[in-house]
Amino acid sequence: MTFHPDDTIAAVASAPGLGRRAVVRVSGPAARPVAESLGVPADWRPGRVCRDIPLRLSGITSPLPADIYFWAGPASATGQDVVELHAVGSPPLVERLLADLIAAGARPARPGEFTLRAFLAGKKDLPQAEAVLGVIEAGSDADLHQALGQLAGGVTGPLAALRDDLLDLLADVEAALDFADEDVTFVERPDVLHRLAAGLARLSNLRRQLDARGVSGRPVRVTLVGAPNAGKSSLFNALTGADALVSEQAGTTRDYLTRTLDLGGVTVELTDTAGWDESAEPIAAQAQRLGRGAAAVADLLVWCVPAGEPFAGDPGGPAVRVATKADLHPAADGVPASVVRSGGLDALRAELAGRVAALVRPPLAPSLSRCRGHVEAASGHLRAAHRHVLELDPPELLAAALRASLDQIGELAGAVYTPDLLDRIFSRFCVGK
Repeated sequence: MTFHPDDTIAAVASAPGLGRRAVVRVSGPAARPVAESLGVPADWRPGRVCRDIPLRLSGITSPLPADIYFWAGPASATGQDVVELHAVGSPPLVERLLADLIAAGARPARPGEFTLRAFLAGKKDLPQAEAVLGVIEAGSDADLHQALGQLAGGVTGPLAALRDDLLDLLADVEAALDFADEDVTFVERPDVLHRLAAGLARLSNLRRQLDARGVSGRPVRVTLVGAPNAGKSSLFNALTGADALVSEQAGTTRDYLTRTLDLGGVTVELTDTAGWDESAEPIAAQAQRLGRGAAAVADLLVWCVPAGEPFAGDPGGPAVRVATKADLHPAADGVPASVVRSGGLDALRAELAGRVAALVRPPLAPSLSRCRGHVEAASGHLRAAHRHVLELDPPELLAAALRASLDQIGELAGAVYTPDLLDRIFSRFCVGK
């Protein structure tokens, strides 16, 4: 990606397709005159919204009413003049609006270019910019919560405090080098050791924070749920090749069983749980509590109901409806499956494979492996600095190790970057973000 931050860019910033409203965003030095070319009043002020402005679109006889928002740079999100046009979400009208903005002097924005400009303007550091993609790609409430935390500075705050502490320490060490011939002490050895240990502790906490986000490598959790004797254990055996106890007597499953299997190239952790029965005796009730706990953390539920019976109630999460025992009755709803005749199992596997494939997401932010590498390198340099102090090595070695650690932290935060790095990060964004 070649960066041209002085260009005026435009893109649709809302989701594609039909909708009540669509948002077209313009950023750059010519954002205001480009918008005015469509009929936006020239006397508007920053921070003011102009409502129901009749925009004149080429090839369209009737004006398009739109709400117009204007933020002047450098106080805007991108550090430049930013205009947003909020209009009815008709794809042909939105495409015409964007085409007219481009004809008036804007150019189409590249993927991630708005967020890139926010980063280059110092509005966001690199972990926060990458967290924007984490928000867009969040596949669950937990993913979204973590991405929003990173966007709000969950990584930035600890990094900034660590960098400030190490810069202060480096300043003390280098001042001592500058006045090596004077009888002046800028920092005592125990204080250096304490500050280095504190820095290592901060990096260790940051590494644990990153590890907690690296959930993309774990299997997708799929849990079989349903009433007692609904055929869950038989289906579990058929899908996994396991040998769970199967009986015509309801309540056979007293615990939950878990097996790992491959569905369309995705590793899945399939769990069989005890059937739902509010009137169960104490041991069975305990098994059901365990099963409900497993269902609560599942990414996908397989809701089993015997064919011919209705799917009543709420399974408690995203679910694939499976009409079990389809050899006995026709299925009015759900994916029909019969373990006895192996009927419908291939179709069920295909359905599950499609659903779990949609659940596989990249790590919360695309920076995960990049961040881990910088954290490990920064920790290694701090450990070397700590060793230099313990072994009474020349202070020049301590200063060099501190600088190397600060360089890694700078790259992690985006204070040091290359065009290739930014291209690798922001090219993964969608257009309009």
